[in-house]
Amino acid sequence: MKALIYKGSNNKALDDRSKPDIAAPGDAIVKIMKTTICGTDLHILKGDVTSCKPGRILGHEGVGVIDSVGAAVAAFRKGDHVLISCVSSCGKCEYCRRGMYSHCLIGGWILGNTIDGTQAEYVRIPHADTSLYPVPAGVDEDALVMLSDILPTGFECGVLNGKVAPGSIVAIVGAGPIGLATLLTAQFYSPAKIIMIDLDQSRLEVAKRFGATDIINSAGGAVCEKIMQMTQGKGVDAAIEAVGIPATFDLCQQVVAAGGTIANIGVHGVPVQLHLEKLWDRNISITTRLVDTVSTPMLLKSLAAKKIDASQLITHRFKFDEILEAYDTFAHAPETKSLKVIIEANEQ
Repeated sequence: MKALIYKGSNNKALDDRSKPDIAAPGDAIVKIMKTTICGTDLHILKGDVTSCKPGRILGHEGVGVIDSVGAAVAAFRKGDHVLISCVSSCGKCEYCRRGMYSHCLIGGWILGNTIDGTQAEYVRIPHADTSLYPVPAGVDEDALVMLSDILPTGFECGVLNGKVAPGSIVAIVGAGPIGLATLLTAQFYSPAKIIMIDLDQSRLEVAKRFGATDIINSAGGAVCEKIMQMTQGKGVDAAIEAVGIPATFDLCQQVVAAGGTIANIGVHGVPVQLHLEKLWDRNISITTRLVDTVSTPMLLKSLAAKKIDASQLITHRFKFDEILEAYDTFAHAPETKSLKVIIEANEQ
C-alpha cells in the first residue's frame, strides 16, 4: 500500500508499505476513505514531537471502512463505515475510567506518533471497540473527518478548559483551523464576545463569517490595548492560545482578566515565559490538555442535527496520490488560503 512516511526533520515521502495485519484481538484494520493533515503533523516534521521517530506513517484523523477485525472486537464488523478517533482508548485503565483517554496507559495519542497512522491506504486501529465510532446515516463524510480531532480538540482544550459561559468574553489567539474549530464550538455557550486575533487578514475575515464578534489583526501591534478598549479595561474571561509559540502565549497572559482562564491548545516546541510577577494575585487559571475525545459522541449528534457546520473548515481536496501537494498547500496557508484539506482514497 501507499503511505506518507516521516523521514526525519523536514523530510517526508510517499512510499510503499505492507498492508497492516491484526496484531491483537482488539484490533481492526480500516481501509481509509478520507483523511486530512493536522498542524501537529507539521510540528512533527519540524522535530517538535520527539516521541515520533523517523519511519512512522503520519496521520491521526480519518473515516473509512472496516476491512477486518480481531477476535475480541464486538462493536464492529467487516464493511462497517467508521470515524477514527485521534485518541486510542482501552476503556479499562485508570485514566480511561477517569475520562482521560489521551493518557490511556496502552493507548492515547499513538496514531501517527508511536504507531503508524491514517495517512495510508490502510491503518491498524488498536482497541477498536472504544476508538472507533459508527458513521451516522446522512452525515457529510468530509465534515465527519473534522470530528476525528479538530472539533473535539477545540471544544475540550479551548472551550471547556477555558470555562466559556453565557455572557463571557473570549479571545482566541490564532485563526487557523484549530482556532476556528474553537470559535465554532464556543458558540454552543453564547458568549457575549468572541475576539479572534491573527496576523492573516483573510483568516480573520473567515472568522467573522464563522461567528466572531470582533477581529484584530496583530500585525498592526497594540493588540492588548485594543482588547482593553473592547472590555472596559478588564480583559477577557477566557484567553485561548491556539498557535503554540511564545508570543501568542504571552499575549494571553497580557489580556486575561482577573478571575479568568488561559486555556492552552497549541503544541509548544520551545519554552515560554510564565509572568507570575504580574499574575500571582490575579486569581487566574492556566489549563493544558491533550484532547480526550470524550465529546465526540455529542459532536456527532450535533453534526447530524446540523447544529454545527464543520464543512466550513474545508478549503481544499486532493486524491491520496496527491498528498505531497496537499502538505505543501497546508504548510503554506497564507499563500494558498487553506484551512483544512481533505485527502480521499484514489478509488472510492
